[in-house]
Amino acid sequence: MVQKFEFKELDLKGAYHIKPFFASDERGGLIKDYNIDTFKANGISHDLKEVFYTISKRGVIRATHFQLVKQQPKLVRCISGHVYDVIVDLRPGSPSFGQWRGFHLSGENMEMLLVPEFFGHGYLVIEDSIVSYKCAEVFYGEGDSGIMYNDPDIGIEWPFELIGGAENLIISEKDLNLMSLKDYKDYIGKL
Repeated sequence: MVQKFEFKELDLKGAYHIKPFFASDERGGLIKDYNIDTFKANGISHDLKEVFYTISKRGVIRATHFQLVKQQPKLVRCISGHVYDVIVDLRPGSPSFGQWRGFHLSGENMEMLLVPEFFGHGYLVIEDSIVSYKCAEVFYGEGDSGIMYNDPDIGIEWPFELIGGAENLIISEKDLNLMSLKDYKDYIGKL
């Protein structure tokens, strides 16, 4: 049996929208969302080093997180529920620096994103969800950072209407105190 994945590189170079292999029969189904050889055959280097899951309630927003050091490329898939997933190009010198793209990921559509290094990543939880992260670098707490979900220079258009309005947001104290895109530019300008 041919195990077919569908890879679509986004206009934010290096980021991919991926449909994993799925097979089903009278017993149920099987999803394969990562195979190193298949990824390499499609020009994608993603060496798996860490896997974790987030469990989130409807209304949770996880801001545009990234690591300032030891960049953490990740393959993200919503296993159950529904999230509006956003990536932001934060690569120094990139022609698409500061641009964002959003995608509806759900347990039903099984779609996933390959988020490259130097990209911010976050999502709004539309339905109680479990999200899988397959990372090409381990989490490095000392470098953990992010940009505010509502940064005006990025201008992400979150679908708050799908959770009954922005007043229903659930946000962590950490995410309330993240940097701005301007702060990030200042930081990378000093490197």
